Amino acid sequence: MASLDTLPKIGAPATRALHDAGYTALRDLAGVRRAELAALHGVGPKALRILQEALTEHGLTLA
Repeated sequence: MASLDTLPKIGAPATRALHDAGYTALRDLAGVRRAELAALHGVGPKALRILQEALTEHGLTLA
């Protein structure tokens, strides 16, 4: 199970984009709009799927 304190392995560009936008932990993404994340350079459909799956493990979701 993914930890809410760390981001799952989604690739370096997507991880950098999330960090640059202020998202440093999985818990930071709960309730964030998919479109907002998809607009970040480096965050594509695969990264969004992995993030959603990790959130789902904790009963959370993207908006």
